[in-house]
Amino acid sequence: MPARPFALLLIALATALPAGAQVYKWTGPDGRTHYGDRPPEDAKLKDVKVGLRSHTGPAQVDNWTEEIRRAPPPTTAAPGTIAVTLYSTAWCPVSKRARNYFTQKGLEVREVDIEVAEDGMLEFREFGGRAVPLVIVGDMRMRGFDAAAMDKLLAPPGRTRP
Repeated sequence: MPARPFALLLIALATALPAGAQVYKWTGPDGRTHYGDRPPEDAKLKDVKVGLRSHTGPAQVDNWTEEIRRAPPPTTAAPGTIAVTLYSTAWCPVSKRARNYFTQKGLEVREVDIEVAEDGMLEFREFGGRAVPLVIVGDMRMRGFDAAAMDKLLAPPGRTRP
């Protein structure tokens, strides 16, 4: 095999491997179970294998109602605003970027940590979730996160939405 195709094959294989993240589970002094990427120093640790990955590549925006026939997630969105739900994990860097975006914009978002919320993973899967973050904005779904695309999704009625 010539060197150039072999090198391209190695690069393709390396980029196709899922990003690994260490997730820890521990019980706090209050008896509650916690998950995170850095446990307290005195915590009894249990290694947890998570079958999820961070979304890679560009964010994908589509209408989830065309695929999934389910009522939108419960929300406390004020009249005239769009309900936003963020399905995330504590360890995902793309979820963190989305969380920071919403915080900087001062937007009220229903966040579901799919590893902690009792029915979070089930709800995440029902909306077609395969990687985090997954953002539901009204009847639209964003897999991954892109600030410019989110600005368009959150644009007032009358302005262009994807």
